Amino acid sequence: MFLELKSITKKFDNQTALSNVSANIEKGEFVCILGPSGCGKTTLLRIIAGLEAPTSGQVFIGGKDATFLPPAKRNYGIVFQSYALFPNMTVMGNIMFGLQQKKNLTKDQMFNKACESLRMVDLFEHREKYPRQLSGGMQQRTALARAIALSPDFLLLDEPLSALDAKVRTRLRAEIRSIQRSLNITTIMVTHDQEEALTMADRIVVMNNAVVEQIGSPKDIYYNPATPFVANFIGTMNFISGMDTINAIRPENIIITDRHSPFDFSATIKALEFKGPLTRVYGVMANFTEICLDIPSDTAGKLRLREDGMMFLSTPQEHLISYIEDIAV
Repeated sequence: MFLELKSITKKFDNQTALSNVSANIEKGEFVCILGPSGCGKTTLLRIIAGLEAPTSGQVFIGGKDATFLPPAKRNYGIVFQSYALFPNMTVMGNIMFGLQQKKNLTKDQMFNKACESLRMVDLFEHREKYPRQLSGGMQQRTALARAIALSPDFLLLDEPLSALDAKVRTRLRAEIRSIQRSLNITTIMVTHDQEEALTMADRIVVMNNAVVEQIGSPKDIYYNPATPFVANFIGTMNFISGMDTINAIRPENIIITDRHSPFDFSATIKALEFKGPLTRVYGVMANFTEICLDIPSDTAGKLRLREDGMMFLSTPQEHLISYIEDIAV
């Protein structure tokens, strides 16, 4: 085990930012800390980095207690949302500045490390440009190159893609994941974007209101959400009240049929949303519960679905997830 968080609690005056948070991260793993704004995820990252001290609990790095170890002695690289580049330095200058803090490297070693990291993020040809001459994605790749040039033991990413547009974000998350795998570097990324977490992480730590709701692989989190919050936060989920339980089912798992076939309930169609290969159908049941389902667009066309029309729906038992507790999502 590379990183261990034991019962971390952090309080600011009367506000609890983290409450008894525990997690283990293996060497070489890519872990996303995922949750809504204000849930405590950035505070947790800052405690891992040594930028905040926990009120109680311990942080172990490489098996050693690092709870109160200063940031400079934790040997990590960090990439922020804001890039944090020096505007008066070239791309190469930004990388070299970080390396110059390493007193045990010769100038040739620093230069070679800088060139290697820039090639890794495909920026070597832009090494003499200034940050203002780069796109947002290129600036963020510069920040990533600066972090990995230091040969850190682990990498911390604080919402690194949130300031970028959708296409750049999609491309860059694939690049970051590829670099992480090639270096086999332990990486912890904070994000509020569920799609980023699902596509990039080996495991996801889902947080809400200062606590960890669930830790698991992306598939486990998506298909077996432990709580109604996780079910509702990751992807889209329908909640249908039963006698003593609340049943949850994903839109893609609801089957649309006709009145002459077995069905569990009917709903009035309220809207149709074309999404290319899929069409999302929004409806409302007789008890006013809203529901949505995803079906192939060609199927939607063949069924001639229309607003205010009636649809008959089946919910396969194997795709239902039941919760006893109150639905607080």
